[in-house]
Amino acid sequence: MCIAIVTTEHPQYPFILLNNRDEYLHRPTQEATWWPEPDTQVLGGYDLHRPAHGTWLGVTRQGRIAVLTNYREEDESIVEGARSRGLIPNAWLKSDPSAHESSEQFAKRLVEEDGVKGVGGFSLLYGFVQDVIKTGKGLAIISNRTPDANGLIRVCRNCHETHALSNAAFGDQTWPKVLNGEKLVKAAIEESVKQNESRDQLVERLFTIMSIDTMPRQKENERWDMYLNQLRHTIFVPSIGKDDLEDGNMPAHEIGDVVKHRAASATAGCYGTEKQIIILVDKEGKMLFIERTLFNSDAQPVEKGKGDKVFEFNIEGW
Repeated sequence: MCIAIVTTEHPQYPFILLNNRDEYLHRPTQEATWWPEPDTQVLGGYDLHRPAHGTWLGVTRQGRIAVLTNYREEDESIVEGARSRGLIPNAWLKSDPSAHESSEQFAKRLVEEDGVKGVGGFSLLYGFVQDVIKTGKGLAIISNRTPDANGLIRVCRNCHETHALSNAAFGDQTWPKVLNGEKLVKAAIEESVKQNESRDQLVERLFTIMSIDTMPRQKENERWDMYLNQLRHTIFVPSIGKDDLEDGNMPAHEIGDVVKHRAASATAGCYGTEKQIIILVDKEGKMLFIERTLFNSDAQPVEKGKGDKVFEFNIEGW
Protein backbone atom coordinates (compact mmCIF):
# COMPACT_ATOMS: atom_id res chain seq x y z
CA MET A 1 0.00 0.00 0.00
CA CYS A 2 2.68 2.48 -1.04
CA ILE A 3 2.10 6.21 -1.33
CA ALA A 4 3.82 8.83 -3.47
CA ILE A 5 3.31 12.57 -2.97
CA VAL A 6 4.64 15.11 -5.43
CA THR A 7 4.55 18.85 -4.83
CA THR A 8 5.58 22.15 -6.39
CA GLU A 9 4.73 24.22 -3.32
CA HIS A 10 8.25 25.17 -2.18
CA PRO A 11 9.79 28.31 -3.74
CA GLN A 12 13.39 27.10 -3.38
CA TYR A 13 12.73 23.43 -4.23
CA PRO A 14 10.09 23.53 -6.98
CA PHE A 15 10.11 19.74 -7.27
CA ILE A 16 9.67 17.54 -4.21
CA LEU A 17 8.73 13.87 -4.16
CA LEU A 18 7.96 11.80 -1.08
CA ASN A 19 7.48 8.05 -1.10
CA ASN A 20 6.77 5.26 1.36
CA ARG A 21 7.43 1.75 0.12
CA ASP A 22 5.17 -0.72 1.95
CA GLU A 23 6.29 -4.30 1.51
CA TYR A 24 6.77 -7.67 3.20
CA LEU A 25 9.68 -6.88 5.45
CA HIS A 26 11.95 -9.76 4.53
CA ARG A 27 11.45 -9.48 0.78
CA PRO A 28 15.03 -9.03 -0.48
CA THR A 29 15.67 -5.53 -1.81
CA GLN A 30 18.75 -3.71 -3.06
CA GLU A 31 19.32 -0.42 -1.27
CA ALA A 32 19.45 2.71 -3.41
CA THR A 33 22.54 2.80 -5.60
CA TRP A 34 23.73 3.79 -9.05
CA TRP A 35 22.86 0.83 -11.24
CA PRO A 36 25.49 -1.32 -12.98
CA GLU A 37 26.27 -1.35 -16.69
CA PRO A 38 24.58 -0.75 -19.05
CA ASP A 39 22.21 1.38 -16.95
CA THR A 40 24.66 3.53 -15.00
CA GLN A 41 22.45 6.60 -15.47
CA VAL A 42 19.83 5.15 -13.10
CA LEU A 43 19.71 5.74 -9.34
CA GLY A 44 17.37 3.81 -7.05
CA GLY A 45 16.73 0.58 -5.23
CA TYR A 46 15.38 -2.54 -6.87
CA ASP A 47 13.74 -5.83 -6.08
CA LEU A 48 15.89 -8.93 -5.58
CA HIS A 49 12.99 -11.35 -5.17
CA ARG A 50 12.08 -11.60 -8.85
CA PRO A 51 14.73 -11.97 -11.57
CA ALA A 52 13.48 -8.89 -13.41
CA HIS A 53 15.02 -6.72 -10.65
CA GLY A 54 12.29 -4.17 -11.10
CA THR A 55 12.08 -0.94 -9.16
CA TRP A 56 9.26 1.03 -7.57
CA LEU A 57 11.07 4.38 -7.78
CA GLY A 58 14.10 5.66 -9.62
CA VAL A 59 15.70 8.73 -11.19
CA THR A 60 18.38 9.28 -13.80
CA ARG A 61 21.26 11.68 -14.25
CA GLN A 62 19.30 13.24 -17.13
CA GLY A 63 16.26 14.08 -14.97
CA ARG A 64 13.96 11.15 -15.68
CA ILE A 65 11.85 10.05 -12.73
CA ALA A 66 9.41 7.18 -12.25
CA VAL A 67 7.42 5.97 -9.27
CA LEU A 68 4.98 3.07 -9.35
CA THR A 69 2.13 2.18 -7.01
CA ASN A 70 0.14 -1.04 -7.13
CA TYR A 71 -3.60 -1.31 -7.36
CA ARG A 72 -5.23 -2.97 -4.39
CA GLU A 73 -6.57 -6.12 -6.01
CA GLU A 74 -9.64 -7.77 -4.54
CA ASP A 75 -8.28 -11.14 -5.68
CA GLU A 76 -4.94 -11.61 -3.87
CA SER A 77 -4.05 -14.44 -6.25
CA ILE A 78 -3.34 -11.92 -9.03
CA VAL A 79 -1.32 -9.43 -6.99
CA GLU A 80 1.91 -10.97 -8.27
CA GLY A 81 1.40 -11.35 -12.00
CA ALA A 82 3.31 -13.39 -14.54
CA ARG A 83 5.41 -10.29 -15.27
CA SER A 84 6.89 -8.01 -12.65
CA ARG A 85 5.32 -4.58 -12.29
CA GLY A 86 8.83 -3.31 -11.63
CA LEU A 87 9.52 -3.69 -15.34
CA ILE A 88 7.24 -0.71 -16.01
CA PRO A 89 9.35 2.02 -14.33
CA ASN A 90 12.47 0.18 -15.52
CA ALA A 91 11.34 0.67 -19.11
CA TRP A 92 11.26 4.45 -18.65
CA LEU A 93 14.42 4.76 -16.57
CA LYS A 94 16.49 2.46 -18.79
CA SER A 95 15.53 4.28 -21.98
CA ASP A 96 18.45 5.46 -24.09
CA PRO A 97 19.39 8.86 -22.59
CA SER A 98 20.28 10.20 -26.03
CA ALA A 99 16.92 9.25 -27.55
CA HIS A 100 14.96 12.06 -25.83
CA GLU A 101 11.78 9.98 -25.80
CA SER A 102 8.81 12.04 -24.60
CA SER A 103 6.32 10.84 -22.01
CA GLU A 104 3.70 10.57 -24.78
CA GLN A 105 6.00 8.43 -26.92
CA PHE A 106 6.78 6.23 -23.95
CA ALA A 107 3.08 5.73 -23.18
CA LYS A 108 2.48 4.66 -26.75
CA ARG A 109 5.41 2.24 -26.61
CA LEU A 110 4.33 0.88 -23.25
CA VAL A 111 0.72 0.23 -24.22
CA GLU A 112 1.03 -0.66 -27.89
CA GLU A 113 4.43 -2.34 -28.13
CA ASP A 114 5.77 -3.62 -24.81
CA GLY A 115 2.27 -4.26 -23.50
CA VAL A 116 0.90 -4.08 -19.97
CA LYS A 117 -0.80 -7.46 -19.85
CA GLY A 118 0.35 -10.14 -17.44
CA VAL A 119 1.19 -7.71 -14.65
CA GLY A 120 -0.88 -6.76 -11.62
CA GLY A 121 -2.69 -3.44 -11.48
CA PHE A 122 -0.47 -0.35 -11.31
CA SER A 123 -0.26 3.40 -11.74
CA LEU A 124 2.97 4.96 -13.00
CA LEU A 125 3.88 8.58 -12.31
CA TYR A 126 6.76 9.52 -14.60
CA GLY A 127 8.43 12.13 -16.74
CA PHE A 128 11.29 14.61 -16.56
CA VAL A 129 11.96 16.92 -13.63
CA GLN A 130 12.69 19.60 -16.23
CA ASP A 131 9.08 19.37 -17.41
CA VAL A 132 7.94 20.33 -13.92
CA ILE A 133 10.38 23.16 -13.22
CA LYS A 134 11.19 24.55 -16.68
CA THR A 135 8.68 23.68 -19.42
CA GLY A 136 5.33 23.44 -17.64
CA LYS A 137 4.48 20.06 -19.19
CA GLY A 138 4.43 18.39 -15.80
CA LEU A 139 4.54 14.67 -15.06
CA ALA A 140 2.34 12.01 -16.61
CA ILE A 141 0.28 9.23 -15.02
CA ILE A 142 -0.60 6.04 -16.87
CA SER A 143 -2.25 2.85 -15.65
CA ASN A 144 -3.07 -0.58 -17.03
CA ARG A 145 -6.54 -0.28 -15.51
CA THR A 146 -7.25 2.71 -17.74
CA PRO A 147 -4.65 2.23 -20.52
CA ASP A 148 -5.07 5.20 -22.84
CA ALA A 149 -1.81 6.28 -24.39
CA ASN A 150 -3.50 9.30 -25.96
CA GLY A 151 -5.07 10.69 -22.81
CA LEU A 152 -2.36 10.89 -20.18
CA ILE A 153 -3.20 12.54 -16.88
CA ARG A 154 -0.87 15.49 -16.25
CA VAL A 155 0.13 16.85 -12.83
CA CYS A 156 2.53 19.50 -11.50
CA ARG A 157 2.36 21.81 -14.47
CA ASN A 158 2.19 24.84 -12.19
CA CYS A 159 3.46 26.11 -8.87
CA HIS A 160 1.49 25.31 -5.72
CA GLU A 161 0.30 21.86 -6.74
CA THR A 162 0.38 18.86 -4.41
CA HIS A 163 -0.81 15.41 -5.51
CA ALA A 164 -0.76 12.01 -3.84
CA LEU A 165 -1.06 8.61 -5.49
CA SER A 166 -1.62 5.36 -3.67
CA ASN A 167 -3.28 2.03 -4.45
CA ALA A 168 -6.34 3.24 -6.29
CA ALA A 169 -7.03 5.33 -9.38
CA PHE A 170 -5.54 8.80 -9.32
CA GLY A 171 -8.11 11.24 -7.99
CA ASP A 172 -9.97 8.64 -5.91
CA GLN A 173 -11.24 10.69 -2.97
CA THR A 174 -12.16 7.68 -0.82
CA TRP A 175 -8.61 7.02 0.43
CA PRO A 176 -7.91 8.97 3.66
CA LYS A 177 -4.13 8.46 3.32
CA VAL A 178 -4.18 10.28 -0.02
CA LEU A 179 -6.29 13.20 1.21
CA ASN A 180 -4.31 13.50 4.45
CA GLY A 181 -0.99 13.17 2.65
CA GLU A 182 -1.77 16.05 0.30
CA LYS A 183 -3.07 18.27 3.11
CA LEU A 184 -0.22 17.54 5.53
CA VAL A 185 2.58 17.98 2.98
CA LYS A 186 1.14 21.26 1.77
CA ALA A 187 0.87 22.54 5.35
CA ALA A 188 4.36 21.28 6.24
CA ILE A 189 5.99 23.12 3.35
CA GLU A 190 4.06 26.29 4.11
CA GLU A 191 5.25 26.18 7.72
CA SER A 192 8.83 25.33 6.71
CA VAL A 193 8.96 28.34 4.39
CA LYS A 194 7.43 30.54 7.08
CA GLN A 195 10.10 29.39 9.55
CA ASN A 196 12.86 29.86 6.95
CA GLU A 197 14.08 26.34 7.66
CA SER A 198 17.27 24.85 6.28
CA ARG A 199 17.20 22.04 3.76
CA ASP A 200 17.92 19.48 6.45
CA GLN A 201 15.13 20.82 8.63
CA LEU A 202 12.73 20.64 5.70
CA VAL A 203 13.74 17.05 4.98
CA GLU A 204 13.16 15.95 8.57
CA ARG A 205 9.80 17.72 8.61
CA LEU A 206 8.81 15.77 5.49
CA PHE A 207 10.04 12.47 6.95
CA THR A 208 7.86 13.20 9.98
CA ILE A 209 4.80 13.54 7.73
CA MET A 210 5.63 10.24 6.03
CA SER A 211 5.88 8.55 9.44
CA ILE A 212 2.39 9.41 10.68
CA ASP A 213 0.66 6.19 11.76
CA THR A 214 -3.14 6.29 11.83
CA MET A 215 -3.60 2.58 11.16
CA PRO A 216 -6.58 1.10 13.03
CA ARG A 217 -5.29 -1.73 15.18
CA GLN A 218 -6.20 -5.30 14.42
CA LYS A 219 -9.25 -6.72 16.13
CA GLU A 220 -9.19 -10.15 17.68
CA ASN A 221 -9.74 -12.85 15.04
CA GLU A 222 -9.99 -10.26 12.28
CA ARG A 223 -9.31 -11.87 8.91
CA TRP A 224 -6.22 -10.76 7.00
CA ASP A 225 -8.12 -9.86 3.83
CA MET A 226 -10.53 -7.68 5.79
CA TYR A 227 -7.79 -6.01 7.82
CA LEU A 228 -5.90 -5.08 4.65
CA ASN A 229 -8.72 -2.69 3.81
CA GLN A 230 -7.59 -0.55 6.76
CA LEU A 231 -4.32 0.26 4.97
CA ARG A 232 -6.07 3.02 3.06
CA HIS A 233 -6.27 5.03 6.30
CA THR A 234 -2.58 5.50 7.10
CA ILE A 235 0.38 7.18 5.41
CA PHE A 236 2.78 5.03 7.43
CA VAL A 237 2.09 1.31 7.83
CA PRO A 238 3.33 -0.19 11.11
CA SER A 239 4.61 -3.75 11.00
CA ILE A 240 1.67 -6.13 10.85
CA GLY A 241 1.84 -9.91 10.63
CA LYS A 242 0.10 -12.64 8.73
CA ASP A 243 0.32 -16.32 9.57
CA ASP A 244 -0.37 -18.83 6.85
CA LEU A 245 -3.39 -20.31 8.59
CA GLU A 246 -6.22 -22.00 6.76
CA ASP A 247 -8.87 -19.98 8.54
CA GLY A 248 -7.25 -16.71 7.50
CA ASN A 249 -6.99 -15.30 11.03
CA MET A 250 -4.09 -12.95 11.73
CA PRO A 251 -2.85 -13.13 15.32
CA ALA A 252 -0.31 -10.46 16.23
CA HIS A 253 3.32 -11.50 16.64
CA GLU A 254 6.75 -9.93 16.87
CA ILE A 255 8.90 -9.23 13.85
CA GLY A 256 12.33 -10.75 13.41
CA ASP A 257 13.76 -14.22 13.06
CA VAL A 258 10.67 -16.05 14.31
CA VAL A 259 8.49 -14.51 11.65
CA LYS A 260 11.16 -14.92 9.01
CA HIS A 261 11.25 -18.64 9.68
CA ARG A 262 7.47 -18.94 9.86
CA ALA A 263 6.84 -17.04 6.64
CA ALA A 264 6.18 -19.34 3.73
CA SER A 265 7.76 -17.06 1.15
CA ALA A 266 9.20 -13.60 0.51
CA THR A 267 5.64 -12.32 0.13
CA ALA A 268 4.36 -13.53 3.48
CA GLY A 269 5.08 -12.80 7.13
CA CYS A 270 5.31 -9.23 8.46
CA TYR A 271 4.33 -6.28 6.29
CA GLY A 272 4.82 -2.55 6.72
CA THR A 273 6.57 0.62 5.56
CA GLU A 274 10.03 -0.68 4.73
CA LYS A 275 11.64 2.32 3.01
CA GLN A 276 11.03 6.04 2.75
CA ILE A 277 12.39 8.31 0.04
CA ILE A 278 12.59 12.11 -0.13
CA ILE A 279 13.70 13.87 -3.34
CA LEU A 280 14.32 17.61 -3.59
CA VAL A 281 15.33 19.46 -6.76
CA ASP A 282 16.25 23.14 -6.63
CA LYS A 283 15.90 25.77 -9.35
CA GLU A 284 19.44 25.11 -10.59
CA GLY A 285 18.73 21.43 -11.20
CA LYS A 286 20.58 20.02 -8.20
CA MET A 287 18.92 16.87 -6.90
CA LEU A 288 19.00 15.52 -3.36
CA PHE A 289 17.91 11.87 -3.10
CA ILE A 290 17.56 10.33 0.37
CA GLU A 291 16.46 6.76 0.99
CA ARG A 292 15.72 5.77 4.59
CA THR A 293 15.61 2.02 5.29
CA LEU A 294 13.49 1.14 8.31
CA PHE A 295 13.98 -2.66 8.38
CA ASN A 296 16.98 -4.76 7.38
CA SER A 297 16.92 -8.00 5.38
CA ASP A 298 16.14 -9.96 8.54
CA ALA A 299 13.04 -7.82 9.18
CA GLN A 300 14.75 -6.19 12.16
CA PRO A 301 14.17 -2.47 12.80
CA VAL A 302 16.97 -0.11 11.77
CA GLU A 303 17.77 2.78 14.09
CA LYS A 304 16.53 6.09 12.68
CA GLY A 305 19.07 7.51 10.26
CA LYS A 306 21.38 4.49 10.37
CA GLY A 307 19.89 3.13 7.16
CA ASP A 308 19.99 6.41 5.24
CA LYS A 309 21.54 6.56 1.76
CA VAL A 310 22.15 10.09 0.48
CA PHE A 311 22.96 11.14 -3.08
CA GLU A 312 23.44 14.60 -4.57
CA PHE A 313 24.04 15.42 -8.21
CA ASN A 314 23.35 18.04 -10.87
CA ILE A 315 20.90 16.98 -13.56
CA GLU A 316 22.77 16.81 -16.87
CA GLY A 317 22.05 19.45 -19.47
CA TRP A 318 20.10 21.67 -17.10
